[in-house]
Amino acid sequence: MSDSPWFVSRPTAGLAPYLVYCFPHAGGNARSFLGWQSRLGSDAELVGVCAPGRGLRLAEPAPATIAELAEGAARAIAAAADRPFLLFGHSFGAVLAFEVARRLREQPLLRHLVASGCAAPRLLPSERVRRTAELTGQDFTEAVSFFGGLPPEVLAEPELQELLLPGLAADFRLVSGYRYQPAAPLQLGISLVNGREDPHVGPAELRHWEHESVLPLRYHWADGGHFYFNPDPAPAVDLLRSLVRADSGAPSPREEHVELI
Repeated sequence: MSDSPWFVSRPTAGLAPYLVYCFPHAGGNARSFLGWQSRLGSDAELVGVCAPGRGLRLAEPAPATIAELAEGAARAIAAAADRPFLLFGHSFGAVLAFEVARRLREQPLLRHLVASGCAAPRLLPSERVRRTAELTGQDFTEAVSFFGGLPPEVLAEPELQELLLPGLAADFRLVSGYRYQPAAPLQLGISLVNGREDPHVGPAELRHWEHESVLPLRYHWADGGHFYFNPDPAPAVDLLRSLVRADSGAPSPREEHVELI
């Protein structure tokens, strides 16, 4: 895998035939995906996408818009991808993955987009996200707790909030500034995976994804809320493995954790 600062990975023992680029949620860490590698095994190499101004790249200037971030990520992937690949993004990461897919639409190695926990881009930003992005301090912390994913100790400790939440707040501002631009639908499949109890994203918010691909959408539902893959990532990983194996002609494992409708 490329040694670009855009990427982190835990390479497989041999050269995996497939790459899975993963875009984290708002405030998320690309390295958090690396624990999924053991579940994918040798089917694919999982690659976390690291944004400038976040995590290990904190000293670099942060992009001012999702479009600017998508341009940089798309250039890095186009330069590094030497095998078939798919894009996976959760929440904020799904919007970013979608915009990257648009910029890579002529790249034949791009095979699929998986959007997790995310309303259709043409509906974004939601009113709740816009309001949350305007808040600061404890008001912001309480507002983002609606989505889940914040450990109880962060909610209880202002010192931890000062340390951990600036990146989350910056990502909320990026999403709040997102403006969907109509374009031709993608010539690749899109799979949607969501928690049944997600308070922010449901069937009504998902159906407009149908405008973004010439192919029928595939809907997957998992038990849980917005962060349905915590603590067990099986719903997401099983879907990724099935897509990789289907594209490479290998038998797919039975999807025990994700219901296809």
